[in-house]
Amino acid sequence: MIFAQTVTVSVAILFVVSTLRPDWIGERKTPPAVTIQEAVAPGSVPATNAPSSYADAAQAALPAVVHIFTSKEVKTQRHPFADDPLFRHFFGDRLDNRPQQRASGLGSGVIVSSAGYVLTNNHVIEGADDIEVALNDGRKLSARIVGRDPESDLAVLQIKSDGKLPAITFGHPEQLRVGDVVLAIGNPFGVGQTVTMGIVSALGRSHLGINTFENFIQTDAAINPGNSGGALVNLAGQLIGINTASFNPQGSMAGNIGLGLAIPSNLARDVVEQLITKGVVVRGTLGIETQNLSAQIAQGLGLAEARGALVTRVLAGSGAAAAGVKAGDVIT
Repeated sequence: MIFAQTVTVSVAILFVVSTLRPDWIGERKTPPAVTIQEAVAPGSVPATNAPSSYADAAQAALPAVVHIFTSKEVKTQRHPFADDPLFRHFFGDRLDNRPQQRASGLGSGVIVSSAGYVLTNNHVIEGADDIEVALNDGRKLSARIVGRDPESDLAVLQIKSDGKLPAITFGHPEQLRVGDVVLAIGNPFGVGQTVTMGIVSALGRSHLGINTFENFIQTDAAINPGNSGGALVNLAGQLIGINTASFNPQGSMAGNIGLGLAIPSNLARDVVEQLITKGVVVRGTLGIETQNLSAQIAQGLGLAEARGALVTRVLAGSGAAAAGVKAGDVIT
């Protein structure tokens, strides 16, 4: 108890002295100076070239963006007793006479030629037996499928043209930089033509499991159901991508989370030209099958380092076979 009282009195005395006469204890150490980088004064901020409105870019692209409405016949669900022998004895095949219903879909597209060619996503028109295109001026025209390329998820339609249809101008997506401002134009949820603004969030997105060939532009411009096949344009109103998908773990009706994907227009242009001229897209192949070169395989082959790809198979008549590539070769 004496020790506790002594400690208490000592702490009280120390508190009083440090408060009233801190100089009796000693000088306080001054903390080292910290250098903080500050922005320039508000009045000297350099002027930026950011536009106050994106109306010019939107007006340049809007006339060439169309709405696509599709429909197809689907059978209703099979009657649960259709395979029961007793019911088939009494009703015969009448249970199989399921009424036909029509399922509708919507999307967007871009007029790429005054001859009436419209570029869109393959998944927008896949399986459709009736396709209608609504133009920006209110006209609605039936469309035929010129060609589809499921591997890139692109398709080309054609509508009747008077030679005066507004065709969009293709830009150069290879010049895009992360942070560039872009506009997404389409028909989200069927509400009508809509323009959303964002930036390029990333380039060269792949391995997402959406298409066979992936090289997506990622943007935070709002892309919702119905935007598929629409235009992603730069501030000059030039086409730099075809809006294709939007990621949302909570479902499409939960709202946009700012993760949209677009197919670069230079890839789309090659597909368009081949579909119009050939009806299909022809791609070159090497004619080889490979696997990663592991450390164990490299050691077995007597290689100093595990670097490159091991050729496991060469297809007969392929370019690789003509060039002399053989199974067991290591390509570095």
